[in-house]
Amino acid sequence: MGDDNLLIVADCAHSADLRYAVGLTLSPPAVYLRAKGHGYALVDDTDLEVARAQSRNCRVLALSRYLTRANGRRTASLADVIQRLAREKRVRRLVVPASFPLGLARALRDRKVRLKPRSGETLFPERAVKSPEEVAMIRAAVLMAEVGLAEGIQVLKNSQIRPRGRLQYRGSPLTAERLRSVMQVAVFHAGGQPVRITVATEARTGCPGPGANGPLRAHQPIILGLALCSSKTGYHAELARTVVRGRARDAVHQLHATVLQAHSLALTLLRNGAKAREVHAALSRCLAGNGRGSEARRTGSGTVIHAGGHGVGLDLREPPYVCASSRAALQTGNVVVVEPGLSCPEVGAVFLEDLVMVTRHGARNLTQYERTLEV
Repeated sequence: MGDDNLLIVADCAHSADLRYAVGLTLSPPAVYLRAKGHGYALVDDTDLEVARAQSRNCRVLALSRYLTRANGRRTASLADVIQRLAREKRVRRLVVPASFPLGLARALRDRKVRLKPRSGETLFPERAVKSPEEVAMIRAAVLMAEVGLAEGIQVLKNSQIRPRGRLQYRGSPLTAERLRSVMQVAVFHAGGQPVRITVATEARTGCPGPGANGPLRAHQPIILGLALCSSKTGYHAELARTVVRGRARDAVHQLHATVLQAHSLALTLLRNGAKAREVHAALSRCLAGNGRGSEARRTGSGTVIHAGGHGVGLDLREPPYVCASSRAALQTGNVVVVEPGLSCPEVGAVFLEDLVMVTRHGARNLTQYERTLEV
């Protein structure tokens, strides 16, 4: 961590910076102050024991100590608490996140505590490079996503193909909503908190959102995607596969092969020192060039290429970004999502998402789930 004096007032459930600085997963609000290289966290007395057991890189203090005024009455405001702590640690100027509460900032200014907002997504740019411990926690989150995906694919495998391609599971139509629920429950049982569960069947956009509604059909590509965080650590994971229950058309096989090739290329290009926008450009060329001879490319200009990626950690989306506008150079220890995809209205969409770690010689795939098209 850097040398700036910092102030964060938030709860760990909504502030990745606070979780990173303190190492807590508590949901009640907390005050974090870094003064002259030392970190301090104020938490409610009821959370004190747990916070001290979980915390790292900082000293956990009882909030009640700073709520009590000199006359013994507990009437101090939050601004008074921060002023007392800052005065005790002999700091008067503090860097705060751009999202710092305006009312609290004004109250601190009235108390002669100077604040300087820092632009950007995080107070800790070093969060982009993950420690071995963080990589292990992300890998654990990936396993939770793999559990949810496996459950969804197993339901598809066990479904029956009825007339006109309708899928039936345990005596009733298999719908996108039903499949999402199955995957969601599996994630909960594995120890994860679902952020987004995708079951998508249409190629209307370049990136799948929550996806389809209603009955699912055989012989058509179905995108299954999961984004989640670990309930225990707060670290995130993303994973997506495209599958076909039954037999896929040749055009879908071609799309899938092209996306697989782009995925393999990404694993070689994502290495220490590589420029993120150059990686994005190379993946875009691979997807456009290899897809040109397919039925999807011959149908016209409706095909959408998705070659971007982004970092994953305590936030689902964080630096570095692998996109055309990125100025980032990749570093060993970056964990990014590789998510090549092709979407064509006449054929369907194929997306793959894996989490990988950047190394000196390429990317190490943290995702082990198979990439089979037909199930």
